[in-house]
Amino acid sequence: MAEGQSRALLIERPIVVRTYDIDFANIVHNIVYLRWLEDLRSEILADVLPIEQILSTGISPILTRTEIDYQLPVRIGDAVTGRMWVANLSHTRWTLASEILVDGQVCATGHQSGYFANLKTLRPVRVPQPLRDQWALRER
Repeated sequence: MAEGQSRALLIERPIVVRTYDIDFANIVHNIVYLRWLEDLRSEILADVLPIEQILSTGISPILTRTEIDYQLPVRIGDAVTGRMWVANLSHTRWTLASEILVDGQVCATGHQSGYFANLKTLRPVRVPQPLRDQWALRER
């Protein structure tokens, strides 16, 4: 993260590496990181606007891009922490940034981009007001 950038709506959670997360090389399989990002993204929303509440309004968050840069391997038994924050938010789109750490050392970084869509038309709609309000508060 560049100096001076904020980490709006930052969450930080411990992650447990399960036996089924390990591949033949005895490290966490790359697809597992995607699941971890999904869990973190769901928690950011849950803290501000639970998914049930979003869906009840007829809209849904839609991902359009996920990027993960793997820097160091993660193994079973490692003390893993996941961090995620909203890196950018516009009228209709949002971008999330994330880090997967072991003992404070960054092992992977990720970015996800997406929008909120009307469930009937799948057309973009404005980012829900509660999320925009929290973004504005934490960006000050």
